[in-house]
Amino acid sequence: MHTLNLGILAHVDAGKTSLTERLLYTAGVIDEVGSVDDGNTQTDSLALERQRGITIKSAVVSFMLDDVTVNLIDTPGHPDFIAEVERVLSVLDGAVLVVSAVEGVQAQTRVLMRTLRRLRIPTLVFINKIDRGGAHHDRTLDALARRLTPSVVPMGRPERLGTPAAHVLPYDAQDPAFTGRLLDVLTEHDEELLAAYVEDTVSYDRLRTALVEQTRRARTHPVFFGSAITGAGVPQLIEGIKELLPAAGCDPEGPVSGTVFKVERGPAGEKVAYARMFTGTLRVRDRVAFGDGRPEDRVTAISVFDRGTDVREDAVPAGRIGRLWGLADVRIGDDIGVRRHACEHFFAPPTLETVVVPGPGADTRALHLALTRLAEQDPLIDLRHDEVRQETSVSLYGEVQKEVVQATLADEFALDVTFRETTPLCIERPVGTGAAVEFNKKDPNPFLATVGLRVDPAPVGGGVDFRLEVELGSMPYAFFKAVEDTVRETLGQGLHGWAVTDCTVTMTHSGYSPRQSHAHQGFDKSMSSTGADFRGLTPLVLIEALRLAGTCVYEPMHSFRIEAPADTLGALLPVLAAVRAVPRTTETRGSVCVLQGAVPAAWMHTLEQQLPGLTRGEGELESAFGHYAAVSAGSVPERPRTDHNPLNRKEYLLKVTRRVGG
Repeated sequence: MHTLNLGILAHVDAGKTSLTERLLYTAGVIDEVGSVDDGNTQTDSLALERQRGITIKSAVVSFMLDDVTVNLIDTPGHPDFIAEVERVLSVLDGAVLVVSAVEGVQAQTRVLMRTLRRLRIPTLVFINKIDRGGAHHDRTLDALARRLTPSVVPMGRPERLGTPAAHVLPYDAQDPAFTGRLLDVLTEHDEELLAAYVEDTVSYDRLRTALVEQTRRARTHPVFFGSAITGAGVPQLIEGIKELLPAAGCDPEGPVSGTVFKVERGPAGEKVAYARMFTGTLRVRDRVAFGDGRPEDRVTAISVFDRGTDVREDAVPAGRIGRLWGLADVRIGDDIGVRRHACEHFFAPPTLETVVVPGPGADTRALHLALTRLAEQDPLIDLRHDEVRQETSVSLYGEVQKEVVQATLADEFALDVTFRETTPLCIERPVGTGAAVEFNKKDPNPFLATVGLRVDPAPVGGGVDFRLEVELGSMPYAFFKAVEDTVRETLGQGLHGWAVTDCTVTMTHSGYSPRQSHAHQGFDKSMSSTGADFRGLTPLVLIEALRLAGTCVYEPMHSFRIEAPADTLGALLPVLAAVRAVPRTTETRGSVCVLQGAVPAAWMHTLEQQLPGLTRGEGELESAFGHYAAVSAGSVPERPRTDHNPLNRKEYLLKVTRRVGG
């Protein structure tokens, strides 16, 4: 028995969930195809998903194709929920990228395909909606080759396109145009095949073998046409899934290794973790260690996906996806057993944030608990609580996500909230080098610790690197760990309140007071250093070093591509200037103009709203996070601090020394 963990990905409204329904129906899992419009699909189980007709959370459903168990994962298509897609990518064996034959290649389609290719996930393309008016064959294939990858091979041709009778004629060995296209694409990646072709010795069987091999290595992407609504072309896609995509490589007898990609709450409020197992077998009553100081948890129950549902089992073997109970401290991204890789982000982080405003009479403690539970399911929400102002802010990808958070709080937690205006989530980078040090038992240092730190700029994208210029054995390791952890925490709020990144922090001085006791008495913390001393002193030293280095605030910028009628260019350019967009290229193709450039994330929503009116509804806008740019317009944006404010030494010491008993 083989397993294939298959992801269905697409731009919103391309028909991804409808294709999932059709696959389940064709495989015999359901007796009737559900409708997104009617809110009765298998994978859109949340009330909010059914109301809005969009997928918000990934969902898993299983079915059989001959001797292959397919765990199909339906993912959100709206860019505001890209974090949900990111978590799924790490557990896939293969993917189907759905493209609309009417709208063609869209913004999210390009983002997804770039990521699938970078991660080398074998991917088939399904061009949906061939039964809809306005469906195109050649234009869609041309867009795939130009804007996604030239290594695409159509596996059939649709007939009676744009009508309810649309169907697909599969290509075969007798079609010279098909075999010619196969040769052109496959020989790009196979020199032996090219040499055989020159010698005129390539059989169709060899071409088919090469197609399977290159598809499984994510070098070539077969393209299938069809309609999820009528079922046209879906049998050919199913045959492609069975033949062309690789089953999960797994060793159920090896060491236990898996990844948690989703966490939800059960009916009684208990945590339920979704995990893909790569090797070994996880059993009920096994203990799981997370390796970062959290206590071990014991698995109390397991269910495994099978034939359209999940069933209770005693174990989940390698290759399968299971739901796990009993892991109270589990988080999304946790490794189970043998650590596979460091946590990696495939997409840009959220670039917006907003403050949650509780409604009249709302229980603030209940609100904080509800937001914490939402953050468990989506860590990139990144709760930020301000104790002074009693405010909680959340990070967002866009306005639709904000509306969903608001509706979720109302529907699931009976909490009425509104939001302040969405603002861009900036970052700070050091512009120079700064160093500071405070010595143990020397004024004005009230802590029993010596800490010296130097801050240097690092290459863009380098994140935060912590290094030592002191001997690791010069003091207990726990004190070094306290300094490093506090450095990373303190850099969450720089001189202007934004997270500081792309820097190297080097510890240049260290020192401590060894453990001391009075005669015949126990440990005296007033005479001996503790981790609290290093955690208390480090922010003061780091902020002083950062102040000497100086920081620059950078705002998030989105790359955009606008395709619109050429005669609307005169109306577009002033609006682009008003939203501080910077057009980089302008190209005219007959009656159509294409503008590409960058626009601040803060103005992206405004541009999206105004474009239809400026272009008679014909303008198309693609956008994605591009880079961070130094803030140049107006004053430097400041972000209210939520820590003990080491920028104000007197205020900081008043709060901290009281807290640690100094």
